[in-house]
Amino acid sequence: MSDDEEITYLRKQKTIHYGSLEDQERIRLSTLTATDSDGEPKAVGGNINVSNEHFDLEDAMSKDKQALLEEFERKKKARHVQVSTDDDEVKKNLRKLGQAICLFGEGPAERRNRLRELLSRVGEDVVAKKPEEEKEKRQQIKDQDTTWYHEGPPSLLDARLFMAEYSLLKAHFRLKSLREEASIPESTLTARLQDLHKYTTSLSIYCSQIGDTRPISYCRFSPNSQYIATSSWSGLCKLWSVPDCTLVKTFRGHNCNVCSITFNPHACSTGNVLDLASCASDGSVKLWSMNSEKEEPIADLEGHAPFRVSRADFHPSGRFLGTCCFDNSWRLWDLEQAEEVLHQEGHCKPVYCMSFQCDGSIVATGGLDAFGRVWDLRTGRCIMFMEGHLKSIYSIDFSPNGYQMATGSEDNTCRIWDVRKRACLYTIPAHMSLVSGLRYQPDGHFIVTSSYDNTIKIWANKTWQMLKTLSGHDNKIMGVDISPDSKYIASSSYDRTFKLWAPEYTT
Repeated sequence: MSDDEEITYLRKQKTIHYGSLEDQERIRLSTLTATDSDGEPKAVGGNINVSNEHFDLEDAMSKDKQALLEEFERKKKARHVQVSTDDDEVKKNLRKLGQAICLFGEGPAERRNRLRELLSRVGEDVVAKKPEEEKEKRQQIKDQDTTWYHEGPPSLLDARLFMAEYSLLKAHFRLKSLREEASIPESTLTARLQDLHKYTTSLSIYCSQIGDTRPISYCRFSPNSQYIATSSWSGLCKLWSVPDCTLVKTFRGHNCNVCSITFNPHACSTGNVLDLASCASDGSVKLWSMNSEKEEPIADLEGHAPFRVSRADFHPSGRFLGTCCFDNSWRLWDLEQAEEVLHQEGHCKPVYCMSFQCDGSIVATGGLDAFGRVWDLRTGRCIMFMEGHLKSIYSIDFSPNGYQMATGSEDNTCRIWDVRKRACLYTIPAHMSLVSGLRYQPDGHFIVTSSYDNTIKIWANKTWQMLKTLSGHDNKIMGVDISPDSKYIASSSYDRTFKLWAPEYTT
C-alpha cells in the first residue's frame, strides 16, 4: 500500500434499546428455551438453570426482627422473674426442671441467673406443677397395681363367716401342735432325720401301671391312702387301688383333656356323697361320687367356658371348691349352696395353680404371669405378692406348718416363701426343665418335685439339700403326690403310665 492511498475509517453504529432490560432478557431467554414432553422448561442453547423460586428479602428481614423482638421481650420478662436467694432452693428447682444443679465454675449468682433464664422460657409455674404431675403419675401407677374385686352374692358373707370360724379353730390346734414339736428333745429330732434319710435312700419303683391310651395329666391320693385317682388327656378319670394299682372305677363325662382331679378331704368317709372333682380344658368342672353305680358325674359347675380350667382344689372344710381359670381369675364355689360365691381377679395372665392353707384361712395362687398371690379368704384381700420367678408358675403347695409354701416354675427352680415375712426364703435350682408339680410331705420333713426332665427329686426341709433322685419314666412327668400316710409317692407321666414309689422294705 502506498502512502498516497486514502484510508477509510468505519464508525460503529450505535444501538439504542427501547423498553426495560428485564423484558429484553426475558425475550432472549424465551428464544433459548423449549418445552419438553412433561411441560417442563428445557435448555436449547446451553445449560441454563431456570427457577421460579423467589427470595423475599422483606420476609427474611421481618423474621429476624420478630426473633429479636421475642428475645428482647424474654429478657425483659426474665428481669421480673422471682427467684429465691437460697442456693439450696435454687438447686432443688433446677433438679425439678431436669437440669444440672451445678456447672463447672458456676457460683450461686450465676446459678440464679441460669434458673431465671430457664423459668423465663418455660414459665414460672412449671416448678409448682412438677410435684402435682409426679403425684398424679404415682397415683396412676398405684391404680394399675390395684386388685379389682367383683361384687359377690349375699351368700359370700355367710361363706366368709364360716371360713373365719373354721380357720380359727384349726389354727388353735395347729399352733398347739407346733409348740409341742418345739419341745421335742434334740436326740429325738436326730433320730427322725436318720429315719428320713433311710426312707429316701431306699425309694424305688414299687408299681408301674399303664393308666390310659393318652398322657396321664394328674394324680392324687385319697385321704385314707387306699386309692389313687388319675386324669387323662383322653377325657377319662380313673380310680385305682393302692398298692396293687388295680382299676376300681372309670369316670366318664369329659370330652377333652382333663387337667386335674382331686379328692374331697372327707372322701371315703361314711355318708359322704361328694368325693372327687375334676376340671378340663373346655372349661367343664365335674363332681363325682365313688359310691355311685353310674360312671357319670353327679353335678356340673358351669360358668368357666370357653376358658380352660387348669386346676381344682378343695377347701380343707370340704364345703368349698376353688378353680383356676384361664380368664385370668380364680373362683370359689360353695358346694352346699351350689353356687359361685367368689370370682377373683388379680393376675394379668391365666391362673394355673392354687393351694389352700391347712387352716383354711388363706389360699395361694400362681399364674402364667410368673407371679404368685396369697389371698385372705375371710376378708378377700391380697395379703402377699410373690415376685421372683422368671417364668410361669406351674405348681404351688402350702407347708403343714401353715406359714411356708413352695412354688415350682418354668424357670426350672423351686422357691420357698414365708407368709409371715412376706419374702422368699430360698431358691432351689431344682431341675433341668420346668417344674411341673411339687408336694410337701404330710409332716413337712421334705418336698417332692417333678419335672419335664423325666425325674422326681426329694429335698430336705430347712436345709433344702437334695436327698434322692427318682428316675424311671420314659417321658416328661406331669404330676406328683405323696400319700397321707407317707408310705408312697405317686407320679403321672406323658408316657401314659403312673408309678408308685416306695422304700424297698415296704410290705
